[in-house]
Amino acid sequence: MKMSLTSPAIKRETMRTFIAVPLPHDCREMLGRIQRPMRSLGADIRWTSIASIHLTLKFLGEIDPSLVPELAAALRSIAAAPFGLCLRGLGAFPNLHNPRVIWCGVEGETGKLALLQTGVQTACVSIGFQRDTRPFHPHLTLGRVNGKRDLQLLLDYIRIGTELESAFTAGCVNIYRSELTPRGAIYTILESVALKERQ
Repeated sequence: MKMSLTSPAIKRETMRTFIAVPLPHDCREMLGRIQRPMRSLGADIRWTSIASIHLTLKFLGEIDPSLVPELAAALRSIAAAPFGLCLRGLGAFPNLHNPRVIWCGVEGETGKLALLQTGVQTACVSIGFQRDTRPFHPHLTLGRVNGKRDLQLLLDYIRIGTELESAFTAGCVNIYRSELTPRGAIYTILESVALKERQ
C-alpha cells in the first residue's frame, strides 16, 4: 500500500491585536490621580494598569501577522487631520445601578473622533475584517467590576465626580499587539500611522 506523503497543515502563528489612539504622558498621570482614591475605597474591582490605557477604536482579535502591513496601508488611506480631545468625568457601563465597567469620559472634538473610528472600521472591512455591530462610545476603561464588596462607596464617589481633566491632540493611530501574561497584558506598537488631511 502506498503511503501518503502529504504532511498535515501547519497552523500559522497569530497575535492578538487592536487599533487605538495613544495617550500622552500627562493624560496618563491625570488618570493615575483619578484612579488612586478609587482604589483606596476597597471595592472588588480589577483595576486597569494606567500604562496600558488607550482610546481603543477597534479590537481585531487574533490575526495573522502578515496582515499588519496591509492593515497599516489601509489606515493611511483615512482622511483625518489631528484633532483635540479632553479626558473628563467618570461613569460606568451599562449604568451606575448595574455597573460592570468603570470609565473616564472623552470630550472635545468627538465628532471628528467618531469620523476617525468610522474610517478605521471601513479600512479594516476593506481587507476582510468584520464591522463592529455595537455603537462606538469613546471612553477609557479604569476598571472592571468583579463583585459587590464596598461597591456602593465607589459608586457614591463616582456620582460626586472629579474636577480633574486633561486635554491632548490625537495625532496618530497605532496598531498594537496585546500579549496576555499572568502579570497583565503587554502592549507592543506594531505600526504607527500619523493623522493628516488627504488632498
